[in-house]
Amino acid sequence: MKHLVSFAIILFVSIGVSSSGTDIDKMAYHNALDFTLVNKGFDDTTTPFTRLPAYLNDTLRDGHKVVAEHSAGIGIRFATNSTAIGVKYMLTTNFHMNHMADTGTKGTDLYRMHDDGSWHFVATTIPGKDSLQNKKYVDNLDGLTHEYLIYLPLYDGVEWIEIGVDSSAVISKPYIDSPRSNKKIVFYGTSITQGGCASRTGMVATSILQRQLNVQCVNLGFSGQGRLDPYIAEAMAKIEDVVAYVVDPVSNCKTEMIDTLTNYFVETLHKAHPHVPIFLVEGQVYAHEPYDTKQKIKMPETNRMLFKKYQELHEKYPANVFYIDRNNLIGPDGEGTVDGAHLTDLGFVYYAAKLKPYLEAVLNGTTIPFQDEIRELYK
Repeated sequence: MKHLVSFAIILFVSIGVSSSGTDIDKMAYHNALDFTLVNKGFDDTTTPFTRLPAYLNDTLRDGHKVVAEHSAGIGIRFATNSTAIGVKYMLTTNFHMNHMADTGTKGTDLYRMHDDGSWHFVATTIPGKDSLQNKKYVDNLDGLTHEYLIYLPLYDGVEWIEIGVDSSAVISKPYIDSPRSNKKIVFYGTSITQGGCASRTGMVATSILQRQLNVQCVNLGFSGQGRLDPYIAEAMAKIEDVVAYVVDPVSNCKTEMIDTLTNYFVETLHKAHPHVPIFLVEGQVYAHEPYDTKQKIKMPETNRMLFKKYQELHEKYPANVFYIDRNNLIGPDGEGTVDGAHLTDLGFVYYAAKLKPYLEAVLNGTTIPFQDEIRELYK
């Protein structure tokens, strides 16, 4: 048994990030703000790495204010010829949850662009116990200039962040506009939208779709706080270059809230952007729902109310309001969650795959799919 434990430790170390190569303490560090932030909806935020405009600070509930300061979905784009890349950043809360990996909560992911424009995962930072994180992603790179993207923490914020490269390397703003700066899909919702409980920061659905569709995906998911607040709709309506809105609030809303708040929320967005499609997304199937006699009634009841609101809005704005049902939203077998509700990476892949055809249709200027089938849902 002792030998097995020793082998496990050796194996764990061997597959971790190599400690050889460039000395992390001798790397040159550069302020991330010297490069390009992506997937942000607002410029007038309290800090560069928070997600709502500063003027809302006195309006937000305490819980909403906390999660709005999380940097979910925000990325840093840059180019460099460095043979090693690292990162140094200060967490705002050093948050930990028992059911979500720290790599997703407060780690960061590094992606590199291939010659065909596709994004590929390189490495993640495994957070230490302290608020100050200083980690190396990768070593022994080829020394040629490549395009990179770093995703920030999903359930924590950063006070500041610096990118580490070789002392002699060149690091600059990206040369390629990817994700496209003039096209934004704005996602509003709950902890699912925010990224609970992805194993790492690049695996939230908004970031998966950003890489697949080459558009900026603004993550306005607020854990426990996605309650269709009118002031959030009013703020979202001010975002420029929006090509679609995705609204997924059911998990945080009572049926009465869906009834009284949905129309104002959607119509506020429509008034500001009359030609931009708005997608209402049904609440997912919780793993225990088929077996819990109360939950079996509650979620479908709230979804039926959302569908009723959709019918009212679609009748008024038939070219702009659409519906995405929950069938296969997080997969066909209930295996896409960590706790029956919050998604694993598998669940986020399914979620992104469900939304992708709708959003592709918007970007391609083709017919929004599946709406005839949607109208038959609650007859």
